[in-house]
Amino acid sequence: MDQLALLILAVLGGAGIAGAAFYMVGRRSERRDAEAQGRSAAQQAERLLSQAQRDAEAGKAEALLSAKEEIMKLREEWEQEAKRRREELERHQERLEERETLIDRKLNTLDDRERELQQRDRTLKGREQAVKSKGDELVRLEAERRQQLEQVSGLTSAEAKQQLMQEMTDAARSEAAAVVRDIREEAKRTADREAKKVVTLAIQRLAADQTTETTVSAVSLPNDEMKGRIIGREGRNIRAFETATGVDVIIDDTPDTVVVSCFDPVRREVARRALEQLIADGRIHPGRIEEVVAKVRVELEQQIVEAGEETVYELGIRGMHAELVKLVGRMKYRTSYGQNMLAHSKEVAWLAGIIAAELKLDVHLAKRAALLHDIGKVLTHQHEGTHVELGVEVAKRYSEHGVVINAIAAHHDDVPHESPISVIVQAADAVSGARPGARREAFETYVKRLTALEDIAASYKGVEKAFAIQAGREIRIAVLPNEIDDATAVELSEQIARRVENELQYPGQIKIVVVRETRAVDFAR
Repeated sequence: MDQLALLILAVLGGAGIAGAAFYMVGRRSERRDAEAQGRSAAQQAERLLSQAQRDAEAGKAEALLSAKEEIMKLREEWEQEAKRRREELERHQERLEERETLIDRKLNTLDDRERELQQRDRTLKGREQAVKSKGDELVRLEAERRQQLEQVSGLTSAEAKQQLMQEMTDAARSEAAAVVRDIREEAKRTADREAKKVVTLAIQRLAADQTTETTVSAVSLPNDEMKGRIIGREGRNIRAFETATGVDVIIDDTPDTVVVSCFDPVRREVARRALEQLIADGRIHPGRIEEVVAKVRVELEQQIVEAGEETVYELGIRGMHAELVKLVGRMKYRTSYGQNMLAHSKEVAWLAGIIAAELKLDVHLAKRAALLHDIGKVLTHQHEGTHVELGVEVAKRYSEHGVVINAIAAHHDDVPHESPISVIVQAADAVSGARPGARREAFETYVKRLTALEDIAASYKGVEKAFAIQAGREIRIAVLPNEIDDATAVELSEQIARRVENELQYPGQIKIVVVRETRAVDFAR
């Protein structure tokens, strides 16, 4: 047992010694490996350091090379700029030298001219002295002759002049009085006869057809089935047509006919033509309606311009503004009391031209004023004011002659006549409108409409007086200031306007003017 224990102890001791020996050997091997790795790292660091030094030297050399190249480039640019500036300075110097030479040449020329002017001045002074001497001699001779005449006649020059002037004045007055008396007597004998002769000749030499226009236009249909297509599903076609044209389409029991109604003749003509084209085409729907209406409107505008150009060419009127020519063309689709405005204006122009020719006046100016005398009626649908005011405004805007403007303003006696042509235009206008058959409205109808206007206005409380003026195109209403205030006056004008629209039929528009004023009166005794 003791031997076994000793054996075990011996084995254990040998194992410990062997482990210690192995440990020592391992430690030495680790130190060797560590030393080898350190040497390798040191060598690697040295190599990297050497490589970095070489790279740094190479980069430094490259940077130096780039810097030198940049310096060379900048030097070349500076030399080129310096060369350019030297050349510019040389050119500037040459120009200055040329200018200096030119200035010297001009100075020499001015010196020559100055010497020449001085010579002329001396010559003129000599001539002036000679003329002065001759003038003094003439004055002396005239004084001697006057003295001789005074001695012969026994009168001084002032007395002789006064006596001569008095005799001439008396003779001239006597002759002038006799001439004026003869002219007045002759004028009284012949004025009425000649005026009638001129107007009669003018009327007889004019033969113009009158076109009667109404507020409705009838359109023929191929059959009654077309009425349903015009109306469309749930009325969409007729609504689209009325919206696009601004007219009323009347479809009743009249066979194969529909009626287009509108106070504006241009819109009515557009609607009539568009409806005829739609019927001929057969395609009737809202999109097609808008397309055809737009096309017809453009065509009609062109025809209006052509009608105006044809009218001024026919009358021989030159230099009229294009916008005025267009307004003249629009008169073709405007009526007044049933009389076509373009036909009426042409008739007035021919009459005025004939009368002006008989009286030896400017025929061209008379025709021009007569053609434009009612031009404001074309604008009454779109603008505020009477046709006279609108006509004067548009004539001034397009720089018409002053005689033309006065003829427009005075043809209803709103302003005084400033020329014989203005009176001729007024007379020709009266002749054209007064001819039987020219205007459709009878005198009784005209009076009834004026009376109805005044009765409508007078029916309201607070109205003192009502007057229909401007041929029924304006009604002037005077109200009692203690019963109608300013706000009520505005409301009253609107109420009367709406009632006139609903109860009366009239061409154009009627202006409602409510006048309210307060007067304070006292007497100094």
